[in-house]
Amino acid sequence: MSVNRFGEETRSAPGAGAFRSIGGWVEQPVDLQPTLEGDISADVIVIGAGFAGLSTALELRSLGADVVVLEREFAGFGASGRNAGYLAGSMGVEFEFFLKRVGLEQARKIVAFYDEGVAYVERRLRELAIDCDYNPSGIIRAAVHPSQAHKLRKGMELGLELGSVTRYLDEGEMRARGIPPAFLFGCTQHGGTLDPGKYVMGLRRAALRAGVRLYEKTALLSCSEGATATCWTERGAARAPFVVFATNAYTPQLGLLRDKVVPLRVSAIETEPLSAAQLESLGWPGREGIVTPHWTMESHRLTARDTLLITTKQLGYAYGSRTPNEPDEAAYQALAQALNDRFPTLSGLSVRACWSGYISLAYDALPVVGETGPRRNILYTAGCSGHGVGTQSLVGHLLAERIGGIEHPLLAALRHKTPTTLPEPLQWCAIKAALGGANGLDRHLNRKVRDAAHD
Repeated sequence: MSVNRFGEETRSAPGAGAFRSIGGWVEQPVDLQPTLEGDISADVIVIGAGFAGLSTALELRSLGADVVVLEREFAGFGASGRNAGYLAGSMGVEFEFFLKRVGLEQARKIVAFYDEGVAYVERRLRELAIDCDYNPSGIIRAAVHPSQAHKLRKGMELGLELGSVTRYLDEGEMRARGIPPAFLFGCTQHGGTLDPGKYVMGLRRAALRAGVRLYEKTALLSCSEGATATCWTERGAARAPFVVFATNAYTPQLGLLRDKVVPLRVSAIETEPLSAAQLESLGWPGREGIVTPHWTMESHRLTARDTLLITTKQLGYAYGSRTPNEPDEAAYQALAQALNDRFPTLSGLSVRACWSGYISLAYDALPVVGETGPRRNILYTAGCSGHGVGTQSLVGHLLAERIGGIEHPLLAALRHKTPTTLPEPLQWCAIKAALGGANGLDRHLNRKVRDAAHD
C-alpha cells in the first residue's frame, strides 16, 4: 500500500508485465485471415471487424450481398475485445444530455434503440450458437453513498418517462439479493454480462462460415468517393458501390467524423481468480453487473473465470484525437483504489492484468450514424459512448437494411444534428477540464465513503 497526493491509500499499480496491449479477452486468432493483396471487388466493403463491422457483414450476407471486411489488426482487437462485457440497454444513459436537444418523441425512440440492442444480441447468440458465458442476471446501477440518491432517482424517473424499463432496489432488497454491502441501493434493468472476446470471435467464426471475405492485418490507407468507392491498402485495393466505416474511435484518424466524435481512453483491471472462500465472502450469487452513478462511473463484475473486473473510473484524452495503445498507470491506480474501497474482504487480492482501449463520444453522448459522399454510399457508425455491445451490434442490422433500401424506424430515430467538436487546442483544454472536474467530484464523494466506513 501507498498514499497518493490526496491522502488516499492505493494498491501498487500492476507491473509492466501485467499490461496487455490487446486487452484481456482476446488473443490473435490461430487462423489469422490473409492480408489483402491485389485488386478485388464486392457489393459492400466494411472497414473494421468489431461488433458493428462483423454484425453488418453478417446481416448483409443474409440479404445475399458479397461482403469484404478490412481489419487493421485482427477481429476484436479494438474496443470490442477490450470492454467490460455489459449487455445493457438504456441503463446508465444520461437522458438529460439529449432530451432537450431532440425532443420527447425522438428521445423515446432513442431509448427504444438502446433497449432493443439487448434483445437483438440475445437473439443473435441463439441464432449463431455463440457461447460467450452470457449471464442474463440484469444490470444494477448502484450507489455507494447516500448523497448519490438524488442523481440516481432523477435519472431513473426520467428514464421511466422515456420508456426505459427499470425498477428501484432499496437497501433491503440489495442485501436480500446478496449484492456486496458497498453498494447501498440502486435500480435494475434487463440484460447481463458476457465475455466480449468470445462474443466477437463468435461473430468472426459466423462471418467466415457465411462467406464473408475477411482480410486481417490490412490497414485502410484511403478511400475514394464515387458511384464505386475504392478502398486503398498497402498491397491492394477493394472496390464496391457501398462502404461502411465501423471503426468507432479510430474513425477520425481515417479522415472521417473528425468534427463529430472524440476518442476517450477507458481502462480496466482484472484480478487473479478468487478462491472459493473469497467468493463466499462476497455473496453476490446472481453475479449482476454493477455500475455506479459517479460522474465517471465505476463498473464492477465477476467473470466466468471467477475474477473481478473493474473498469472506467478515470477517462483519458490524447491531443488531436489520437489513440495510442499504451498503459495508463494513473487509471490503473484509481481502479485499484476502487477495488480496495468496494471489496474490503478481498484485501491482498492481486491484479493479474490491466489494459486500456478507446470509445468514441459525441458531445451530446448520442450514437453517430449516417452516410456521406456525393452518392451517399459511404456509411458510418460511431459514438457508442461505452454502450457498444448492444448498440453497435444492432446498428449492423440497421445499416444492412439501409444498404438494402429499407430505412428502419430505429435508424431514422438516430438521425439528428450531432454537435460539432472543438478545434485543437480548445478541445484538449475543454475535455481535460471536464474530466478533471468530474474526477474531483468523484474523489470528494469517495473520501466521504471512506470516512463513513471508518466512523
